[in-house]
Amino acid sequence: MSHQSDASSHPEPPPGGAVFQEPWQARVFALAVCLNRAGLFSWMEWTEALVARTKASPSGEASYELWLDTLEELLISRAATDRAVLDALREAWRAAGKATPHGQPIELAPGILEQGS
Repeated sequence: MSHQSDASSHPEPPPGGAVFQEPWQARVFALAVCLNRAGLFSWMEWTEALVARTKASPSGEASYELWLDTLEELLISRAATDRAVLDALREAWRAAGKATPHGQPIELAPGILEQGS
C-alpha cells in the first residue's frame, strides 16, 4: 500500500521567502517533504494531521514544535518508529547538546540507541 502523492499535491514553497526563525524549523519542514516524497504519507494526510493537531492545541497555532509532534505521530502511526525510540533520541540529543561546548557541532555517538538497550 503506497501513500505516495501525485506531483500536483507536492508542497509549494512559502510565499515571500524564508519563514523559519531557526535552522531546526527548516529541517522539520524538509523532513516532512522528504517523508512525503518517500511515500510515507500523502501531502493531504500531512495537512489533515497538522490541522487536527493545531485545532487541538491550546494556542490554536501551527508552531514548528507542533509540526514536529505531528511528524512523530505520523511516524508512529505508520509503524516507522515508536515512542520509546523517539524519546531515547530526544534524550540523546539533549545530553549531547549539554555536553558540547558552545559553538561546536552537536553529534551523537554511533549506535547511541543500542547503548541504552
